[in-house]
Amino acid sequence: MKKLLIIEDNDNVRENTAEILELAGYEVHTAENGKKGVEAALNANFDLILCDIMMPELDGYGVLHILNKNPKTSGVPFIFLTAKAEKADFRKGMNLGADDYLTKPFEDTELMDTIEMRLKKSEQMGKIVAVNDADSVKSFLNDAAESISLEDLISERNTRFYKKKETLYREGEYPHALYYIKSGKVKLSRVSDYGKEFITSISSTGEFLGYLALLENTTFQEEASTIEDCEIVSIPVDQFKKLIHTNREVSNNFIKILSRNILDQEDRLLKLAYGNVRERVAFVLNHIFEKYGNDQNDIGVTISREELAGYTGIATESLIRTLSDFKSEDIISNDGRSIQVKDPVRLKRLAEGSNI
Repeated sequence: MKKLLIIEDNDNVRENTAEILELAGYEVHTAENGKKGVEAALNANFDLILCDIMMPELDGYGVLHILNKNPKTSGVPFIFLTAKAEKADFRKGMNLGADDYLTKPFEDTELMDTIEMRLKKSEQMGKIVAVNDADSVKSFLNDAAESISLEDLISERNTRFYKKKETLYREGEYPHALYYIKSGKVKLSRVSDYGKEFITSISSTGEFLGYLALLENTTFQEEASTIEDCEIVSIPVDQFKKLIHTNREVSNNFIKILSRNILDQEDRLLKLAYGNVRERVAFVLNHIFEKYGNDQNDIGVTISREELAGYTGIATESLIRTLSDFKSEDIISNDGRSIQVKDPVRLKRLAEGSNI
């Protein structure tokens, strides 16, 4: 059963809309103002949110702004309910990332059709951020853009095997394709004026690379190279741009991906800027473990000490010394080839700045 949230300060509109949707088989929750709506959205998992614009405490634009900044809620379909139909209001909402509008008063059938369409679109678009193989990518693109020749877009000839430490693209190059990681892990890095490598991020199976340069029509701002054997699918740039420019759903979804990546990068940069060495190493290990760790508590990434130091932003000697301390404190174990997390709870506390 799909779970919906209605944020509306008008009692009659809120109750009548909820009743209609409950009769249609949805699980419906309500909030009488924007502040309570945000609290409800952050404390539960909803499949879709209906939100009025003009409300006390916090208006609908403020609600959408807050929810779009939170990775948990940024991908939830968001429909504005409004009595205002001026183009400026529509444009403002769409620029903030709203998925649709319903102008009050609306018909029951209009309400149901809009919700059903957005839920279906959400399921289709969700495949792009949670794909597991090339077949899933192909299925997503098939749903999103039937006009594109999918056999040409993702085919065996567009898949290439890369050995460990091979380069996909270099900083300063213009993009010729969008890259999808079918298997393996890739690091994105930049080199300082002094020749020191700094790893900006690590990407793995099911993730896309190179889309920022494609969207901005600029050169790559970092180098992408494999840290283990990889299988990479290349999607031609002209086909990707056609999909982005002709399908608003795909465009919105990539914006949401970028928003989540920016938030993740901001958190990491803040920790690296203000945390001490122990906190910084713990933060990076915890981040990699939570994202890529396996059932055996392995950190999930075969990465050299030099690369890990570059990802943490500290000297290799400082990294090795800190890893040795964590090992002696029984937080991790290290067999020389891989790192296992023995106490994930304490590692997370260290990452958050607590030495308990």
